[in-house]
Amino acid sequence: MLFPGVPSANAADSITRRDGFLLIWNSIQRPAESVRETPYEDVKKGSIGYTEITYAKARGLLRDAAQFYPDETLQYADALLILFRTRNIEPIDQHGDRKHLEIAEVQDIPAIAAYYNLSEKEGAISESALLDLMRTLDTALATEEHEVSLYSEKFHGKGTGFGETFDMHAFTAAHRSFPYNTMVRVTNISNDKSVTVRINDRGPFVQGRDMDLSLGAFTSIEDRSKGKFMARFERLGDVTRISACKDDRMQRRITRDVRIDPGIPHRFPLGQTLSFRSSAAFVVRDILYPDGGRKDTQTWLTSEEAFEFTPNTTGLYTFLMGTKEGRVREMRMEVVECGA
Repeated sequence: MLFPGVPSANAADSITRRDGFLLIWNSIQRPAESVRETPYEDVKKGSIGYTEITYAKARGLLRDAAQFYPDETLQYADALLILFRTRNIEPIDQHGDRKHLEIAEVQDIPAIAAYYNLSEKEGAISESALLDLMRTLDTALATEEHEVSLYSEKFHGKGTGFGETFDMHAFTAAHRSFPYNTMVRVTNISNDKSVTVRINDRGPFVQGRDMDLSLGAFTSIEDRSKGKFMARFERLGDVTRISACKDDRMQRRITRDVRIDPGIPHRFPLGQTLSFRSSAAFVVRDILYPDGGRKDTQTWLTSEEAFEFTPNTTGLYTFLMGTKEGRVREMRMEVVECGA
């Protein structure tokens, strides 16, 4: 439960509950939609933050009550709770384990704050202090280590927790608490390779494991045989807010019998490394750069080898892919800046 503060006039450099919530909300790059929810009586339709506050109430991020007290000061404890909920941080039990699928409550604040080395203070919080708190928590979350596992191929074609059909070749992932369509950059700690995935399922539900990656996403940054690895997560925002990040559509077929895995995407983020291989020998003959330059690679790869390429500028790249029989196919990839 969130509690009203004291009038803002009594606290120097304080921030109101409305402004504080919107500052936190806007930082997660998540859209607010119109919902069938009884709005707070003191947050009128058409007022600043009405849609965001009402949406957050419907999603359980704010307390279910008649009043929101938008113009009163935001209290430090309330700011912590809103932060924990918007970051989808699960409560921690007495053993230090996550309480799966539970939302943080007032009584959970001390344990979560201690886990992330955040101070607990009484009274109103200022805008500058709130920004510092957000940066401290988000930095801690970005450096936190997680166990990531492979989403078994046996689920290919089956339904996800959000009603999609699971495609093991798409760059998707399952997470217990991140909202549907959240984009997450996953970085393999052992080799520093990254992949950006979209959350489209719930799970995993094994204690200590924090994400299941599709085959396409997993094999782009780790060998299939490993089955799991340790990673860092960077939450980028909702796919509708950063839709330029990635296109899950893949170009895979050189010929009927020679297909690359996971393939070359139609759109790819600048600064990340593209990695693919094939079950049969193939050659990357040339790469045509956006400025017209050409890289004559003539790189032959066996089924045991992966080809890696890190684009250095935005624009359209063309890959000339061939087989030992002399068949050649062009595959084009647009490299874009990926907003955070």
